[in-house]
Amino acid sequence: MIAYVKGKLAKVDPTHAIIDIQGIGYEVMISLNTFSKIKDLKECKLYTHFHVKEDAQLLYGFFEEQEKGIFRHLISISGVGPNTALMVSSSLTVEEIKKAIVNDDVKTIQSIKGIGAKTAQRIILELKDKIKKEYQEGEISDLTKPVLNPIADEAITALLTLGYTKTQAEKSIRQILKNNSNDISLEELIKRALKG
Repeated sequence: MIAYVKGKLAKVDPTHAIIDIQGIGYEVMISLNTFSKIKDLKECKLYTHFHVKEDAQLLYGFFEEQEKGIFRHLISISGVGPNTALMVSSSLTVEEIKKAIVNDDVKTIQSIKGIGAKTAQRIILELKDKIKKEYQEGEISDLTKPVLNPIADEAITALLTLGYTKTQAEKSIRQILKNNSNDISLEELIKRALKG
């Protein structure tokens, strides 16, 4: 429903941020990983997940789309609510979560507050194939590194709109950026990716 919020950072603490968008303050629940990336910013963009339950409507925000993706994977599992998923995102990086799932590392996932052995096993069982499908095993560490060029995110979004998978788009953009200087234009980046 609400894909992202972008505006002035009116207030931020380790659990939530208030984003001022044209005079309206949106309270967004955040992870410690997101907090560490936005705490010194004046403005920011957070990718959001809007969660509705009987007694509340909450907005969860993430600095990176990959963290939002992991959060959504986690809450799709029976017994894992948004607060538990946020605890996972606060305790481990996106790369650490993916590696733990792909490598059947129950101990790492179980070390997170509020997650017992059964829930940890269920997370691995239900998400392992999804994570492997999104990222080939050998590429997990490569693909979870943040893209350094700010134009790259826009180029990846454009490629996704054109039917590329997230893995294909990221791999293509990374390859082009590795072989070219970082002053490449958005249009040129997309054109080269399409030529493949």
